[in-house]
Amino acid sequence: MLVAATGLATAAPIDINSASAADFAKAIKGVGDAKAAAIVEYRSKNGPFKSVDDLAKVPGIGPKTIETNRENLRIGGESSAAPAAAPATNKAN
Repeated sequence: MLVAATGLATAAPIDINSASAADFAKAIKGVGDAKAAAIVEYRSKNGPFKSVDDLAKVPGIGPKTIETNRENLRIGGESSAAPAAAPATNKAN
């Protein structure tokens, strides 16, 4: 059986404050190598992004690109990670 590619990303969201240019180019629809490098350069010069919407401050990245890719973008590492389980205790009586 053949499965057609839909173009929808299935990977985990990327952290826009730690992603490499290669990560951006792969994860963001409509962003190639040049725009991905511009995102990393902007972040290096201006510090971390405060929100995903701050990507619009990068020349060449507009609101439409952000909205199209919003579910694939995040700030920080905690938002998509499952909480760690508490260590099991064995209290046999």
